[in-house]
Amino acid sequence: MNALAILTYQGVVYPAQCDAMGHLNVQFYIAAFDQSLWHLMAALGYSAAWIEERRQGWADRRYEIDFRREIVVGGLFEIHSSIVKVGRTSLTSLHRLTNKADGAPCAELLAVSVYFDLAARRPLALPEALRERASRMVGPEPAVS
Repeated sequence: MNALAILTYQGVVYPAQCDAMGHLNVQFYIAAFDQSLWHLMAALGYSAAWIEERRQGWADRRYEIDFRREIVVGGLFEIHSSIVKVGRTSLTSLHRLTNKADGAPCAELLAVSVYFDLAARRPLALPEALRERASRMVGPEPAVS
């Protein structure tokens, strides 16, 4: 785990979240990763109030998910997140979902999120304070599996 990663989500797998094979369904991985992304952005200084106050938010541009091991009903999991790259208008983040019982990696999400003008529907340069915090959190690129 990247030393610059922070805890951004904790969850438990409920029966209603499982697919026909008894594993956490993909849609719930995405939901957990989405929530972890919001916590990461908050840690960088972004506030959901900016949506109304500034009409500025985020547009997810790309998700790359690597599923490594299933997690089943009753399984506790957590997600640690880090910044991989800071662009002019975007952030690339890495989110690692692990099984709390044994620390085994279950899934990873590499996400590219663009800072966005919600009214004009176009990318914006990252605010300087957010850029500075994100730059201090940059960790290594994920290993290719």
